[in-house]
Amino acid sequence: MFDHAYRPALRRVLFILLALVVPALALASLLVGAGEFSAMDALAFLSGEARARSDPQLQTVLLSLRLPRMAAALLVGSALGVAGMLMQTVTRNPLAEPGLLGVNAGAALGVVVGIAWAGVENGPGYLLWAGLGAMLGNACVLAVAQFGHQAVAPLRLVLAGVALGATFIGISSAILLSQPAGYDQYRFWVLGSLAGITPSMTLWTAPVVIAGLLSALLLARPLSALLLGDDIARSLGHRPLPLRLGVAFSVTLLTGSAVALAGPIGFLGLLAPFLARALTPLLRHASLAAQLLVAAWLGAGLLLAADLAARLAVQPFETPISVMTALAGAPLLIWLARSRAWQNGAAL
Repeated sequence: MFDHAYRPALRRVLFILLALVVPALALASLLVGAGEFSAMDALAFLSGEARARSDPQLQTVLLSLRLPRMAAALLVGSALGVAGMLMQTVTRNPLAEPGLLGVNAGAALGVVVGIAWAGVENGPGYLLWAGLGAMLGNACVLAVAQFGHQAVAPLRLVLAGVALGATFIGISSAILLSQPAGYDQYRFWVLGSLAGITPSMTLWTAPVVIAGLLSALLLARPLSALLLGDDIARSLGHRPLPLRLGVAFSVTLLTGSAVALAGPIGFLGLLAPFLARALTPLLRHASLAAQLLVAAWLGAGLLLAADLAARLAVQPFETPISVMTALAGAPLLIWLARSRAWQNGAAL
């Protein structure tokens, strides 16, 4: 009786908290960061105070450094959250995510090839080559997942993904050893960071991320049928192979753009879908489309929080953002791997 009476109120509180967490973290990202300005100075600028608006240094720090960084966190976080949800759905594997299955490493390999042999030095070039590398990684993952026309056990697929990622990393290292001129450029980028992102970099990445998010939402309904099995999906008028190719295309857009902008960031594609699946039933909307939207929202919030932690942990230096996501994601992966229900894919 008590639980039934108070459940609607709990839903409203949870919805309000979810709605406010990302704007609050985005504001904190603008108030804290690069530049010798306090949070009050930044808040005065954002509130339109004349003295703060007339300070050219403060304007540069907020509009050219912190704002693009915050926008990049929103784009990359939402992209990786949705990419992880799509990969988990199409492989029926709750452990799948771009970092664990080698897709991030494939995108990184594409960038290395672009740096070493194509002279890539700017954002659009990163985006193109990261997309090609992510496409290669996705193709390998789907091939392994459908090997022998039988579903691969979740842990086996993760192990195959780890081996695939290690292979891509090894090839990347071999290329860099033969092309040492590009090593410094690669070393800064591969750590995974939102530092140094310019407004132009976010502008050319945003349309690709938005296209990937929209294509994911369009695939949500047929993917829900695919979860029931290929035969049932066919009986409902859906074709499994084109559907899986559509998912691979969406994941390529999302992962390639995220890696091109911020470098490989692991575990975010595991954390956001896990939390989305846990929360969407509490919000009365457990459909796959709702889960994708919540995963995008939570992915953005998680990356904003990780970026803030990376900036504040060892001031005045920055910790690679991938370290922060690993601190939260690695324990979750261990728990999922040890859970029998998740080993059997029961949560999907």
